[in-house]
Amino acid sequence: MSNSDKQHSKHIVTGGIPLKQAQKVLVMIHGRGGTAEDILSLATHLAVQDFALLAPQATNHTWYPYSFMAPEEANEPWLSSALSLLKDIVADLVAQGISEERIYFMGFSQGACLTLEFVTRNATRYGGVVALTGGLIGEKIGLQNYQGDFKGTPVFIGTSNPDMHVPVERVYATANILRDKNAAVTEKVYNGMGHTINQDEIDQANRLVFQSEV
Repeated sequence: MSNSDKQHSKHIVTGGIPLKQAQKVLVMIHGRGGTAEDILSLATHLAVQDFALLAPQATNHTWYPYSFMAPEEANEPWLSSALSLLKDIVADLVAQGISEERIYFMGFSQGACLTLEFVTRNATRYGGVVALTGGLIGEKIGLQNYQGDFKGTPVFIGTSNPDMHVPVERVYATANILRDKNAAVTEKVYNGMGHTINQDEIDQANRLVFQSEV
């Protein structure tokens, strides 16, 4: 595999209202094998009509090659590259006058894992976080990696029990770590839902995260 395949280029697909007009921004992170366009299509179901939408595209359609519960070093350097890309996106937005309190994140599956890992390593008061079927990354959760304070950031985590990729125990452990860092976490487990997104998750995201100021 070439070095270029081990790094994620800054290829971002946009949607919603133009960034220069936006008061709020939603960063949408696709799952393994998915595309930026796939995850952007979810926005039609979300209460984000006044948001700018940014969806980065993973190189070769995957953020890291192995399970999110593989030893962390097995997923390097792809994982660090993906985390750096998200950090760059946030820094770019802040430089354009969008404060972190007005930046929101949403991810599905591998994208949910990456979302949770990024925000917990860089905890601050974000607009909100939606993680659909995901948990913190690593064979064991590395508490030493997590810095900062969420200061009440609303977080919704939805998952199936069972799920073929994400054990429910990891979801509960993740939710508790975010709570310890002062996130306002709601996790909801759907029995036998399968590896997908359901309408109730969309409703919860809209109520708890995207309309949190209403």
